Amino acid sequence: MNLFLKTLLFILTLFTFYNCKEEKKPVNKTLNLKRKETIKKEITRPWDSLNNKNTEVFLAEYGKQNQETKVIIKTDFGNIKLLLYKDVPIHRANFVFLTKIKYFNSTVFYRVAKNFVIQGGNSDEMHTQKQRRKYGNYLMKPEYRKNRTHKYGALAAAREYEDNPDKLSSPFEFYIVHNRKGSHHLDNNHTVFGEVISGFDTMDKIANVKVGVDQWPEDDVKMRIEILD
Repeated sequence: MNLFLKTLLFILTLFTFYNCKEEKKPVNKTLNLKRKETIKKEITRPWDSLNNKNTEVFLAEYGKQNQETKVIIKTDFGNIKLLLYKDVPIHRANFVFLTKIKYFNSTVFYRVAKNFVIQGGNSDEMHTQKQRRKYGNYLMKPEYRKNRTHKYGALAAAREYEDNPDKLSSPFEFYIVHNRKGSHHLDNNHTVFGEVISGFDTMDKIANVKVGVDQWPEDDVKMRIEILD
């Protein structure tokens, strides 16, 4: 065997020997899986921001992480404390969400119908309109419950009647029943998601303000809403 072949054979043998001696590092499948899951979450984040396409998913998850059921409406006429119902989860979560981002703090009671309802959650302020556009003017499916009726002090979601066969609720606008006998003709037409637990006298004071022909108060009845617990 000539020198060239001997040399080539020696090199091949040496390479095979070291290749066999090298131990492969174990693959940490758990670590790799966690990395993939982290990357996936960073890319997709299923409920990163509320919009008109992920409304139910977002609010269902938000409701799980934000369990508060009591809020307070503060006005120049006094305060109104509200209890939010847990068995109306999407509407409760929505109200808590809007309260926590301080959406309501630039809104007013824009419709006052004495002995019927006082309605709020909107205003002419630019900030209010920007907030509504930011979240896409999303809508919510009704959550009717037999035991949640339009009694005196009931808190319910407003909605459009035209081109709304599914009775989808407005997320931003709400009303409180001011009729002491209730307004039960609205049952199963609007979702009731809470009730007044104190501040009925404040409701009476608001109901007595002067309004125009459109039931909008001549002087704005401003509000601030805060979480209690």
